[in-house]
Amino acid sequence: MDGIRQRLSGRKAKDVYWLIRKHGTVSKVVLQEQSRLTVSTLTRILEELIQQGFIVEVGFGESTGGRRPILYEANKDYAFVFGLEIARASSRLVLCDMHLNVLESKRWQMNEQSTPQFLIREVADAAVAMMKRRGIGRERVLGMGIGAVGPLDRHAGIILEPRSFPASGWRHVPIVAEMEAALGIPAVLDNGANAALLGEYWMDRSDEYEHLLYVHAGVGIRSAMMSGGKLVYGAVDMEGAVGQMIIQSDGVPHREGGNYGCLESYVSTHAVVKEAQSKLKQGRRSRLSEMGMSPEQVDFDQLVEALKAGDSLAGEIFEQTAVYLGIGLANLLNTLHPEKVILGGPLISAHPLIFDVAVETALKKTYYYPVYKAVFSRGALGDEALAVGAAAMVVNLLSE
Repeated sequence: MDGIRQRLSGRKAKDVYWLIRKHGTVSKVVLQEQSRLTVSTLTRILEELIQQGFIVEVGFGESTGGRRPILYEANKDYAFVFGLEIARASSRLVLCDMHLNVLESKRWQMNEQSTPQFLIREVADAAVAMMKRRGIGRERVLGMGIGAVGPLDRHAGIILEPRSFPASGWRHVPIVAEMEAALGIPAVLDNGANAALLGEYWMDRSDEYEHLLYVHAGVGIRSAMMSGGKLVYGAVDMEGAVGQMIIQSDGVPHREGGNYGCLESYVSTHAVVKEAQSKLKQGRRSRLSEMGMSPEQVDFDQLVEALKAGDSLAGEIFEQTAVYLGIGLANLLNTLHPEKVILGGPLISAHPLIFDVAVETALKKTYYYPVYKAVFSRGALGDEALAVGAAAMVVNLLSE
């Protein structure tokens, strides 16, 4: 990774490049105001960045009385980056330009055969095929970012002991070293929630929000926090800790250890399916049972389809899940006070009902509401947020 960090020399050049990336398109006047550099120093840095291929001139802005200002952008063709998502249900590889536009994408459903060795081989083959189709040599690839389910050691590049992978072998996997050996390009690792939050941050060119919270609701509950445009890290990888928040002290036990009555026991794809199966066994009417389906055969995708079809039982279960999610979000709002909360994951994307009820519940239970009112969003990247954010991790190294 040091090789990427050293491509831009000097703190001032790194900061100017970061500002240009964040604005998307920006004039020298704005850069001078925000960087607080002298005109001569800024001019020299911009000329060097153009010569090195990091940025390009893209025309002129509106005149404010004098000459029309030159506008600058990061050069999207300077290099290419890969972003890899490794998750329990599915994994995804994207190839992006320096603006994080997705040029190619491939997704794998994770199953009993999806061991680390299998996935690494599949990813490497797919990456080589993408480069070949695009006529890209390895020398033009900046690196690969990997956003994975935690816990992990991001400095050592190791996935530690994640839960609930369908295949064996996902314990103490040196994923960075193995991907670097398979592809011959640098790689960097972070947890999936951090990667997704980075992706959403770089898709939003607005400077309006700098204190962000990301919550992913799927197989488990994962979260990430950003302040001042920088990810907030704890003493240990804390991506999945939010799922252990206790919302009902005498509640149901967590399915694989952990706290009784924790958020993840009520808000997860597993919890939704378990509740549906329980209700069906009790004899509750549903289009699922009317189709001759036994309770044990019901899965999450079928429940989502039932919800979309207006099934009353599915609606009841998902609405109750959304209320529990809202309670958890209220606890986070009352503790962290983010300006903006981005919600993602299979539960959020299943139906607008989940997002709407969760947000309504969270805001009702927020202290100082409506004086303090966080903005909620589903995000701009959808299912590709994590993989695109992983690619952003690599680009961000240029400014470190």
